[in-house]
Amino acid sequence: MANLSKDLGESLAVKTAFSFKLGAHTIGVSESVVVTWIIMAMLVFLAIYLTHGLRAQNPGKKQIFLESVMSAGYNLFHDILGDNGTAYIPYLLTVMFYLGFANLIGIIGFTPPTKDINVTAALALMSIVLIEYSNAHHNGGKKFFKSFAEPLPLMTPINIMEVGIRPLSLCMRLFGNVLGSFVVMKLLEIICPLLLPIPFSMYFDIFDGLIQMIVFVFLTALFMQEGLTDE
Repeated sequence: MANLSKDLGESLAVKTAFSFKLGAHTIGVSESVVVTWIIMAMLVFLAIYLTHGLRAQNPGKKQIFLESVMSAGYNLFHDILGDNGTAYIPYLLTVMFYLGFANLIGIIGFTPPTKDINVTAALALMSIVLIEYSNAHHNGGKKFFKSFAEPLPLMTPINIMEVGIRPLSLCMRLFGNVLGSFVVMKLLEIICPLLLPIPFSMYFDIFDGLIQMIVFVFLTALFMQEGLTDE
């Protein structure tokens, strides 16, 4: 158990990939940031490759695959948000693709950036900003602020607290899943280090990672739906 605690501490520590001097200060760039840059480059490359040579007539297999993926993602979020939330679907799709790559990139030897609580916290904060903005933009400032006093003015402190609780729940759900999978894998390696960890590693790296991707964006969309629904 002592080794498990040590490995867990080392795994959760924010690792610096490289550092550079800016005047008298030394600025470190974390490993999660570098991996995020790699994921961004991969997504940009895929976007350029898949959108090259699009045709209105007789589309190729590449275009059919792209249209199928984008249509499925668009329809998923449109069914939740409705017509009032179509402007926010591109952001949700972008986060979904990023999380998908971030959770799967461990298969090729990189450390998933979602293992860094700073990354999950940043994603959660961006989501809550989008949730509150979409609510205020759709309902207007007056109705938005008035909603904090509903159903009773006595509920105002609790409604304000909810604004902070939501990103915390999103952050800890995503980060806690990564932490839990690490602990389980370490325990399995202690029990049976040869064969048993292999199928569980495939589960946590692929299946569970994709589930967490869907859960994060799905909950963000559900929270947005509350403010976008016309009464």
